[in-house]
Amino acid sequence: MPSDTVSDYFRGLRETLERTEREIGKEIARCARLLIGTLRRGNKLLLMGNGGSAADAEHFAAELVGRFLKNRAGLPAVALTSNSAAVTAIANDFGFDAVFSRQIEALAVPGDLVFAISTSGRSPNITQGITAARQRGCVTVALLGKDGGETAGAADHALIIPAHLTPHIQEMHIVVIHLLCQTVEEALFPTEGEA
Repeated sequence: MPSDTVSDYFRGLRETLERTEREIGKEIARCARLLIGTLRRGNKLLLMGNGGSAADAEHFAAELVGRFLKNRAGLPAVALTSNSAAVTAIANDFGFDAVFSRQIEALAVPGDLVFAISTSGRSPNITQGITAARQRGCVTVALLGKDGGETAGAADHALIIPAHLTPHIQEMHIVVIHLLCQTVEEALFPTEGEA
């Protein structure tokens, strides 16, 4: 029985991986070009997500500020989840739905890229963050799953993983994040060696 569970899980994951490449591979490449352009202009990446997606946002920021595969200069990326004092103060004073929009009002400038991560696309704080970003002149990208929820329609660009099982959506989110990091490093630091 456990071996069937293992086999079924990997089979589902392989199918999700193949569908993701086939159905949104070109859009992933397009979003990579947007991110490269943002960083080339001297703008920054602002990231947001809840729960596991908050961890993914922090992971993405860490790969860019630190390094992914290459020894190179740090890149400006901020996870709006990582300042617990700001998140809890805003949630306490303005409500949890404002935890990202308030930070975007404070930190975003025109030309920044705001990147939302959500398995469902149904979190009000994510949608409000995207709205605030667009009002500030930022480009918005949402990495989603299932049907994309309200967030898919609010963002400039929606990368919707073609899956309904949350773990597979989350696994594909990490794949997309790593693809974006690798593409950025190859484009911006072609001569730097791997770590």
